[in-house]
Amino acid sequence: MIQSDSGQAFPVYVAVVAGLLFLAFAYFAVGQAAFTRNNAQTAADAAALAAAQNARDQLREGWVKVILDPDQWHGFLAGEAYDSYSACESAADFAARNGAALTSPGCEARSTGFRVTVLTTGGEADPARASAEAVIEPRCTFEEQEPTSEPSTSPPTPPPSGEPEEEEPGPIIGLTCDGKPWDIDPEDPALPGATALFTVRLSE
Repeated sequence: MIQSDSGQAFPVYVAVVAGLLFLAFAYFAVGQAAFTRNNAQTAADAAALAAAQNARDQLREGWVKVILDPDQWHGFLAGEAYDSYSACESAADFAARNGAALTSPGCEARSTGFRVTVLTTGGEADPARASAEAVIEPRCTFEEQEPTSEPSTSPPTPPPSGEPEEEEPGPIIGLTCDGKPWDIDPEDPALPGATALFTVRLSE
């Protein structure tokens, strides 16, 4: 009788073990898929931010080159004057650093920033795909005003005979970043840092 009960219990034991193994495998597969999806999203986020940050740095560098000509500031103030190809190269680089590669439609320049789509490259049976968008938000405004001349306490030096007197240019005023005025001194022109000129963030 005992041997008979043992014989009947053995198939039940095998079925229970098989069920537990199946559940363990299912949980592992689900966990692995979630891990791959998280990696893909991390790579997409990093790539999108890298593209936007590269564009932000380009904007400041280009702005500095025309700093004494406010008529050329518009594209920089609007966050539009940059090379999107160079920015997307940064996106591809950061995607690779996070175990992914750009996939169609890849890196797309938009009016507010960049949208990036990546595919994981870690050798998974089911690679994950993810997208992210990063925006560039200007933090400065400019209202062109008449430049002011610095008052002088010493009498002006008379110009050589026969030559008209040249008035020294005053600072370029009217630029405001985060509510703070920033005057451009023609003798030593400078701009705030890139992070003070533009905000870069992931789109919600």
